[in-house]
Amino acid sequence: MVKSANDRIANAIVFVILLACGLVAVFPLLYVLSVSLTPFSEVLKNGGFILVPRSITFDAYHKLLTESNIPRAFGVTVLITVVGTMLNMAITALMAYPLSRKQLPGRNFFLMMVVFTLLFSGGIIPTYLVVKSLGLLDSIWAMILPNLVWSFNVLIMKSFYESLPEELFESARIDGAKEFRILLQIVVPLSVPVTLTIGLFYTVGHWNEFFQAIMFVTDRSLFPLQVVVREILIQTQQPLENAENMTPSETLQMASVILASLPIIIVYPFLQKHFTKGMLLGSVKG
Repeated sequence: MVKSANDRIANAIVFVILLACGLVAVFPLLYVLSVSLTPFSEVLKNGGFILVPRSITFDAYHKLLTESNIPRAFGVTVLITVVGTMLNMAITALMAYPLSRKQLPGRNFFLMMVVFTLLFSGGIIPTYLVVKSLGLLDSIWAMILPNLVWSFNVLIMKSFYESLPEELFESARIDGAKEFRILLQIVVPLSVPVTLTIGLFYTVGHWNEFFQAIMFVTDRSLFPLQVVVREILIQTQQPLENAENMTPSETLQMASVILASLPIIIVYPFLQKHFTKGMLLGSVKG
């Protein structure tokens, strides 16, 4: 197919715009990575601006992994992410499936309650009082159970379940399958894109857990990764004497940001295809 001159110009403009947006998105991460790997003396010589380091040092990473709370916080965050995401997905699917069935008694009422929580919430103080009354303060569960279900994700998954052919459910019921078996053996296998999409939402949310940790947890041994990174980021700058031999706080800050972001950056490319497909299937109906 031969493209006209206008089409080629339009494609070129779109390419330039997308390239510019990509560079704007990549630039901060490249800067943070470069500073974390550059000896502080070189950072000072370049006025604090480094994009391509001339020499590389891993002193900041070594110090963070051996002399800080990063390893313990990393383990807490992994535990919260794995357990929390599994519980989130189970509860979300168990809510979305019955809400997608039009024959559910009181379906409109339950849908209204789900939508209501998107618009209104109890607030910080009532939430704290509920968590305290349940005895969850200073525990891992205080960072998992309060966000067990996200109403927005329930509605996305419900919308996808509604798009599945009704004949599948009817034939399964004729064969004697109950609703729970239909969900596990028919609905879930057919819902891989939207399941991975919602799972990614929950995973990123748990990995970036911060607010609930500072609200409900005072035991430093239970602090997740983001809270520990915050403590590193607000450290006072060290004096600049003997810059050749020290590991400055600025370099430690940049290295901690990379350590906190790296796992999600590694995982996301493998889920990007399913993420895009799941969003389209869950929100657009033909």
